[in-house]
Amino acid sequence: MKFLAPVVCAATLGMAAPALADFQQVTSRSDFMALVGGKTLTRPLVKLEVKPNGQISGTGASWPVSGKWSWEDGYLCRSLEWGGDDLGYNCQEVKTDGNRVRITSDRGSGESAVFRLR
Repeated sequence: MKFLAPVVCAATLGMAAPALADFQQVTSRSDFMALVGGKTLTRPLVKLEVKPNGQISGTGASWPVSGKWSWEDGYLCRSLEWGGDDLGYNCQEVKTDGNRVRITSDRGSGESAVFRLR
């Protein structure tokens, strides 16, 4: 199981996504930071922090996750390492229902992962 190939870990953790109508797309960096700033993105075996300074940190299946992120053309773009493996660079669609964030790799056409905001 790898992180957001998943960002965030990111988006490919293989969990079935809730109904699309429940989620609204996040289109700006400021809205994204208002949503995730100071919170931990969680799902089973995954805890991530996305920091305003462009850093990502946390754990996935007890292995360390680290990386960098930026906001480009309405997408969360990130590079990640998980447990020493380079997961590469990917731009991802971000949607929210206010309590959860769904991150979908490949600008919304790839795998998705849903995280709770804590």
